[in-house]
Amino acid sequence: MIRLTEITEANFFAARALAVAPEQRGFLDSACGILARGYLYRGQNARVWAVEADGEVVGLALVKDMDEEPACYDLQQFMIDARYQNRGYGVQALRLILKRLAAEGKYGCVEVCVRRDDLAALRLYEKAGFSDTGYIDPDAPECLNMMYRLGSDGHGRPDAPTTDGRC
Repeated sequence: MIRLTEITEANFFAARALAVAPEQRGFLDSACGILARGYLYRGQNARVWAVEADGEVVGLALVKDMDEEPACYDLQQFMIDARYQNRGYGVQALRLILKRLAAEGKYGCVEVCVRRDDLAALRLYEKAGFSDTGYIDPDAPECLNMMYRLGSDGHGRPDAPTTDGRC
């Protein structure tokens, strides 16, 4: 069973010890970096969740509010430890994140920036219902900006109208 939990004294060291496979290290921050970003972005309502499978920490997710255009949830970092990949934990955890954000209801969409050469992550986000917005960030031209539209029932609405990739 997968669940999202807050980072506490009880799970901090397990979360800090998480790592992706060596070939994935250039795609996202280290676990310590993700935890630090959560602290740095606290003014933007950042939250770092531990992804737990049967009581064991197997991943981390960092989401923050992005109030500038397009106003949305910004899924900054999402990782499953190399030892726990290919078990379906990533898809399950991502669905829980999206459901939690939909229930919160502050924004109508979630945005994530994914490196074009991170094929596993691109497949994961596409499988979850994210789609390429077509926007290319001049500061990160090697990335695709992907968006997931939140429905009131916690499900994506890929057919929702959009003209420029904004919520």
